[in-house]
Amino acid sequence: MSSKHDSVKKTLTVALVLCLVCSVLVSVAAVGLKPMQDANKALDRNKNVLAAAGLLKPGQSRDEIQRLFDQFELRLVNVPEGRFATDEELQQAGIDPRNYNDRAASRVPALSRSLRGNDPAGIQRQANFATVYLRRDDSGKTDLLVLPIHGAGLWGAMYGILVLEGDLRTVRGLSYYEHKETPGLGAKVENDDWRAQWPGQVAFNDDGSVAVSVVKGKAGGPGEIDGLSGATLTTKGVNNMVRFWLGQGGYGPFIAHLQAGKG
Repeated sequence: MSSKHDSVKKTLTVALVLCLVCSVLVSVAAVGLKPMQDANKALDRNKNVLAAAGLLKPGQSRDEIQRLFDQFELRLVNVPEGRFATDEELQQAGIDPRNYNDRAASRVPALSRSLRGNDPAGIQRQANFATVYLRRDDSGKTDLLVLPIHGAGLWGAMYGILVLEGDLRTVRGLSYYEHKETPGLGAKVENDDWRAQWPGQVAFNDDGSVAVSVVKGKAGGPGEIDGLSGATLTTKGVNNMVRFWLGQGGYGPFIAHLQAGKG
């Protein structure tokens, strides 16, 4: 009887020791790999920004990608007020721009606002501060404006990057880097031919209203982009998302602020 109890005790002891050893190994691996994971996340972000801006070329090295991305300036925008966020208000909100996460902030009531009743992009909550990237020319004037956007697709949230030329009216490009859309249908947002329709499109009418739209079927007029064949709901989601973020509820007031030379 005693032998049986000793056997059970030894088994439990060995299992406990193995659990502790495995936990330590996993923790050490996680800590050791974190710098590499962070570096890969940064590289992926940099590539997405450059791809949307038409600056990413096949075969570019990590150093070349970093050099191109370093031309861009990271800024946080106070979305409700349509201007760059001040250092003072970021400090009051406990935000470090270098580590700011827009997605995480949208889930914090103190750092976001509900869009209930006025949510065409289907994002539910919008962070008060949004990350944008600017490239300036030698005179200090904005040359490219990179605007992260997101919204609801057919199966989940879609995350993309919309880039405007220095005139802040002409689209430079649109790229989606994360989504759950159906392969061969909604996933055509990654298709080069579809993306090629965006460069040169006029984003805003003379009165400041949003001009560009994604239509069902084939585009037939200025500012129209072909819908995604067989993916009506994804097409609608992309259209609502782009128009929301360029509109008054998104970056619209901020873009107007820059156009007025206040940036």
